[in-house]
Amino acid sequence: MKLILKGENILNVPNVISLYRLLMCPVILVLALKDLQNWFIIFVCINLVSDILDGFIARHFKLVTRFGGGLDNLADLCTYFVIIYGIYRYKWPDFQPHQFSLFIFLSIFILSYLVAFTRFGKIPGLHLYSAVLAGYIQGAFSVVLFIWGFNLWFYYIAVGWGIVAYTEKIFVLFNLDDIKPGVKGLYWLLKANAQKKK
Repeated sequence: MKLILKGENILNVPNVISLYRLLMCPVILVLALKDLQNWFIIFVCINLVSDILDGFIARHFKLVTRFGGGLDNLADLCTYFVIIYGIYRYKWPDFQPHQFSLFIFLSIFILSYLVAFTRFGKIPGLHLYSAVLAGYIQGAFSVVLFIWGFNLWFYYIAVGWGIVAYTEKIFVLFNLDDIKPGVKGLYWLLKANAQKKK
C-alpha cells in the first residue's frame, strides 16, 4: 500500500512511528497535568526510544523522505515540550541553579526553528550528525533524569552538545537553498558548495 505525496511514498514504518510520537504528546501532557507521574515517565521513555527507532529504520531500509524528516522534527519538538513541562513540574529544584544554561540551549533550539520557518516556511527536516547525536544524548539524559534523578555532569554534556548541534543547524539553514534529507553537517555542506563553484 502506498500514499504518494510530492513524489514520495510517505506511508512507511518510520513515518507511522513518528506519527505515534506526535499523537502521544498531548496524552503525555495530560498525564503530567493530572499528576500521573509514573505513567508520564513510561510514555516519555517510549517516545524517546521510538525516536531512535524511526530514524534507524528510515536510514537502514532507505525509507528517508522529506515528509518523514519534517514529521520526525515536529514530533521531536512536541516531545521536547512535554519533557520541559515535566522538568518544570517534577524536577525544577534540581534545574533552578543551572537555569541560565538551560535558557541558552532552549533559545538556540527555538531559534533554529524560527530560522527554518523564516527562510523556508516549514519544519526543518534535517538530521545532521551533530543533531542526531544530541538527540541520543538528550534522550538518554531524560530517561536517567525521570527514572533515577538529576546528574549534573550528564546535564552539562546534554546541554553543551545541544548548543553546539543547534548552532550548527542554524548555520546549515543559512547555507541551504532548500531543506532536504541527506545533509550531514556544515563541513560537508560547505565542501559540496565549494565543489559546485569550481
